Amino acid sequence: MKLPVDFYKYEGLGNNFIVIDRINTFINEKDELLKSQYIKKICCRNFGIGADGLILVLPSTNAIVKMRIFNSDGTEAEMCGNGIRCIGKYLLDQKLVNSDSPFCIETLAGLITITNRKGSDITVDMGKPIFDPLEIPTTMPQSSLGLPKSTLTVGSISLEVSAVGMGNPHLIVHFDDLQNLDLTKLGPILETHKFFPKKTNVHFLKVIDKSHLQIKVWERGCGPTMACGTGACATLVASHLLGYCDSAAEVNLPGGNLYISWPNKESSVFMTGNASLVYKGTFFIKP
Repeated sequence: MKLPVDFYKYEGLGNNFIVIDRINTFINEKDELLKSQYIKKICCRNFGIGADGLILVLPSTNAIVKMRIFNSDGTEAEMCGNGIRCIGKYLLDQKLVNSDSPFCIETLAGLITITNRKGSDITVDMGKPIFDPLEIPTTMPQSSLGLPKSTLTVGSISLEVSAVGMGNPHLIVHFDDLQNLDLTKLGPILETHKFFPKKTNVHFLKVIDKSHLQIKVWERGCGPTMACGTGACATLVASHLLGYCDSAAEVNLPGGNLYISWPNKESSVFMTGNASLVYKGTFFIKP
């Protein structure tokens, strides 16, 4: 006999997740939901529910809940900006938190605070950016600006790149001609570049002006996605240090816009964007 599992599908700027509530259910490392082959199956858009990732909502002793997030290839990620907004919206929808008060969610990248809710938008304190190459992690050399910076050559293309950690690794590539970007060619090459021992998320950046940035995303373990919240934060931080933009800017992604602010170099990065329930349902797994 197969056991029913209730799920909710949420999206943040088109970045979509299967959310499974395990707050009151014991889960161990042998659980079917933690097996990479099963995660790949239910995230498959042809043979499963279809999603960019699976999020388990678990009990926590340090926060309202703990979030574990898995990419569609079955690998576990440290954090996800769009995913954390989706979990925040789930907790608000289920009335598990007070909509007028900040609350914390535990992640592998530490405690993340949902600070505000205005309409469908949620503001998240994403923590301080990471520049230490060992902590990102990357072997890219740290520049005089503080962040790791280098020039990479892929075939005949020379790319100016920088790296920022937001609890997970990010590579920012200055690339003005996004319309002619071959994302499926460059994305996987840069994701697995030797500079990044744990692979990396990749963001191709076009600077519109001091208050508007545009990026296209190749997510580690997922491929092209509609948005990446931690990536938008990392891109704003790198762009500000490089003199491309102000300390706050609107970041345009294929799935929509995020507003990112970094008040000063000693502060957290704040992300504001929407999240919404797509549908809920039930699937079945072996006991």
